[in-house]
Amino acid sequence: MTHAPTIGTVGELRASGHVHRTLRTEIRENLLAKLRDGVDPWPGLHGLQDTVVPQLERALIAGHDVVLLGERGQGKTRLLRTMVGLLDEWTPVIAGSELGEHPYEPVTHASRRRAAELGDDLPVAWRHRDERYAEKLATPDTSVADLIGDVDPMKVAEGRSLGDPETIHFGLIPRSHRGIVAINELPDLAERIQVAMLNVMEERDIQIRGYVLRLPLDVLVVASANPEDYTNRGRIITPLKDRFGAEIRTHYPLGLDAEMAVIRQEAELVARVPEPLLEILARFTRNLRESSSVDQRSGVSARFAIAGAETIAAAALHRATRQGEEEAVARAVDLETALEVLGGKIEFESGEEGREEEILTHLLRTATAETVRQHFRGLDLALLVDAIEAGAMVTTGEQVTARDFLTGLPVLGESELYDQICDRLGATDDGERAGAIELALEGLYLARRIGKDSDGSETVYG
Repeated sequence: MTHAPTIGTVGELRASGHVHRTLRTEIRENLLAKLRDGVDPWPGLHGLQDTVVPQLERALIAGHDVVLLGERGQGKTRLLRTMVGLLDEWTPVIAGSELGEHPYEPVTHASRRRAAELGDDLPVAWRHRDERYAEKLATPDTSVADLIGDVDPMKVAEGRSLGDPETIHFGLIPRSHRGIVAINELPDLAERIQVAMLNVMEERDIQIRGYVLRLPLDVLVVASANPEDYTNRGRIITPLKDRFGAEIRTHYPLGLDAEMAVIRQEAELVARVPEPLLEILARFTRNLRESSSVDQRSGVSARFAIAGAETIAAAALHRATRQGEEEAVARAVDLETALEVLGGKIEFESGEEGREEEILTHLLRTATAETVRQHFRGLDLALLVDAIEAGAMVTTGEQVTARDFLTGLPVLGESELYDQICDRLGATDDGERAGAIELALEGLYLARRIGKDSDGSETVYG
């Protein structure tokens, strides 16, 4: 953040050559400038660059209000918040103005009176772009007063008449004048509250308790909604839908790389989680989204994989703390811990009652097998299979350290198979090496080349 300009009066502002731009012009020109200079206007968004982002950019260039439709966890809120980066870093406002009006264009009675009285001495303050974004979660108890405004009884008690425009206490949308107001889960707003937004969206004025205030509001309204909300919890009324210039469908990441990028970016990991485990979680999430046993109308949020990564990292730190390991590194054995806590994030089809754990386990194993095939394709693991068939057993578990696991591996003579397994995954230290070999063993088990017995605390491959 740079320092705010030092200009303090409207006279100095005019002398500086400042030109007032409407909000939509400001967003349009800043977006086009970023595109022209090759700067990404949407940092931190993955998997939407070729689908959703171009639609949104066209809507903003056209100056349209926007509603994003999509299932939970598709990045709708992040996309809306990123729009703040398209605003000027600092913008001048009338000092003390309730609505943050531009010094050249006061809109309230109080600001017009001050501008007429003070002329070029009208004081100017500077507002950062972060202050020009307002967000409201549309809860059923939201009122017209919250969004639009109401008569302030305290101002009436001071002696003003009810018809005085200065008795109005403005709501969220007027206070977002010259900024962006985002409404999350728009269908949850009661229909009568949505009606109150009609004038704001089209005529750009507000009506409060019978008083029509012709305030030329300069505000961009953006919203998010789950398509299923039209039938489940509520709907966007038709006149309001008609006032949004653009209705854009979002989606989950289309590729595995984008899915993993979201996990890396969003997960707050307390231990090191190797890339193959993130890949398994990403594949697991994608498998759930394709499963006929899962209610796809509800969707499988990106938060599912993020919470999974955070859980296996926590399991690794728990083990390292109890067993005295120097560094906490997640391993394949920790994936089971994620299943125990993530089931509640998924809505299953009604016919699958009682089979939830079985479905999750099956799809996790499928994801693990896919990852093993991807990374160990062409690697001959026959020596390890032969050693286990000859009676060797390998023990692992949530509380088995990496060093103990590696020490318990069967000796394969002069073979460099273990090194080859680790090289495939780029494993260097004990934690990563143990994780790589564990993953290879799990792959052999899933391919039915070796057996596995687990009692919850220990897992034995044999």
